[in-house]
Amino acid sequence: MTVTGAASEPAPDEAPIVACAVARDLDAFDGLIAEMETCLGEGWGELGFDDAEAFLAQPEAQALEFLTLAVGPEDEDRLDLIGRIVAGAEGRGIAVILVAGEVRPTALHALLKLGAHGFVPYPLPEGELGAAIARLPAPGAAKREEEAEPRRAARDDRSAVVLPVHGLCGGVGGTTFAVNLAWELARLRDEPRVCLLDLDFQFGSVATYLDLPRREASVELVADATHTDSDGFMQALTSFRDRLRVLTAPPDMAPLDMLTPEGAERLIEMARTNFDYVVVDMPHTVTQWTGTFIEKAHLYFALVQLDLRSAENALRLSRAVLAEDLPGEKLRWVLNRAPGRFDVSGRSRLRRLADGLDVKLEILMPDGGRAVAQAGDEGLPLGEAAGRNPLRKEIAKLAATLHARNTAAGAGRAAS
Repeated sequence: MTVTGAASEPAPDEAPIVACAVARDLDAFDGLIAEMETCLGEGWGELGFDDAEAFLAQPEAQALEFLTLAVGPEDEDRLDLIGRIVAGAEGRGIAVILVAGEVRPTALHALLKLGAHGFVPYPLPEGELGAAIARLPAPGAAKREEEAEPRRAARDDRSAVVLPVHGLCGGVGGTTFAVNLAWELARLRDEPRVCLLDLDFQFGSVATYLDLPRREASVELVADATHTDSDGFMQALTSFRDRLRVLTAPPDMAPLDMLTPEGAERLIEMARTNFDYVVVDMPHTVTQWTGTFIEKAHLYFALVQLDLRSAENALRLSRAVLAEDLPGEKLRWVLNRAPGRFDVSGRSRLRRLADGLDVKLEILMPDGGRAVAQAGDEGLPLGEAAGRNPLRKEIAKLAATLHARNTAAGAGRAAS
C-alpha cells in the first residue's frame, strides 16, 4: 500500500493506515516490507523522503501512530531532510523507529540524537521490528505526559533523606541495590516522592534496569548544574510507573569530572527540596565530588561482598574518608550475597572480614540468584518481576525501616 501526498479514506473493508515506512527506495529494504506486512497486515503505507515531510503537515497524518525510517549509507548526506521528518513526526505525536543498514557509527549517532524512539539494525533480526513496535509509547502518551506535568513541576517544599549507594567493586550489586531500594520506597503506602539519580556518567545502567530511555537532558543538567533551577532539574527526570523519578546516565560516555563539587551540592539541593527520598547510584570511582555526597548524605551505603577485592577497596575508602576528615559515621556497610544462617564457613569468613576492616557489617543482603539478573534484563525491579525473591524481601524491609524511622523523626521535630 502506498501513500502519496494525501491519504484517502479507507474503504469499510480496509484496515486503517496506522504506520508508514519511509525510505529513499523501500525496495532496497525488502526485509522491512515483509516485517511490516507480518506486524500490520495492510495497515501501513509507503512514503519517500521527499513526500514524507509534506505528508506529515497534512491532517491525514494525524491517524498515524508511528513511522519506520529506513536509511542506508547512501542516505548519510541527507541527514538534514531526515531530521526534519523526525521533527515533524514528533511534533504530531508520531513515534519513529529507525531502521539502519551499514551506516557509519558517526552518522548513526547523529540519527539517534534526532529523537527516534527505537532502533533496529538492517538486515532485521527475526521478530525485532515487532519487539520495537511493542516498546513504543501508547498513542496519546505524550499528551497524557503533558497533562501530568503539573504533578512533576518543581515544588521546593520538601526536605529529602539523601541515600547514596556506592558499590566498592564491579559486580557487587550496587545498582541493583539502589534501583530496588528506590522502588520499594516509592511503593510504600504513604506514596512518598522518590528520586533516583544515576551518576555513573560512563557505564551507568539504571536506565537499563528500569527499561527507560537515556536522555541528552541529563548531560545538560549535570554539566551546568550550578546554574540550573529546580524546574530545569525536574524536566530532566524520567518517570517510571508514575511513582519514581529517574535521572538516567547519558546516552554516551561522559567524563566524571563533568560534575564539580559545587554542581554536586546544587544537584543535591534541587533533589532534596523536591522529594522525600533521594537515592543516588554512585560510580565505583572516587571522584572530586564523592566527598560532597558523603557530607550531604543522611546515610551512605557502601556495598561489599565476601572477597579480597571488596576488603581491599573498603580499607581504601575508610582511609580516604579519615584522611579527608569526612563524616565516616554516615557510612553503612552492606554485605551483598551474604551467607545464609546455616552456612558455618561463610559466617566465619563474614566475621573475619568485619574484624579485618574494623567495621560493623550492619546490613546483610542475601543472594537473590538468577532472578536478579533476569529482572535487570527485563527492565523491572524485583518487586515487579520476582516479589518473593529473598533479596527483594530484605530490601523492602530496609525501605520500610528507613521510612518508619524518618516518619518518627519528622513527627518528633514537629512536636518539638
